[in-house]
Amino acid sequence: MTLYETQKDREYMVEGLFVEEAVTRRLQALGLNDGTRIRVLNRKRRGALIIQVRGTRLALGRHLSANIEVSECPLEDI
Repeated sequence: MTLYETQKDREYMVEGLFVEEAVTRRLQALGLNDGTRIRVLNRKRRGALIIQVRGTRLALGRHLSANIEVSECPLEDI
């Protein structure tokens, strides 16, 4: 599933970033790498998401969140 399809107050694991190379490098520099656990904190009206990555909050627009593949973390891992 994509990050855009996720639900608020749940944890997910990043499986892949499928955006432009420069954007991918920037997101990786912010800690959004394959295998990183993230938590969806809030969803805004026009598709923007606020996520928590390694203690830092990031806001991502619909274009970015629709191109980031994630998987849901099992409940026992949380």
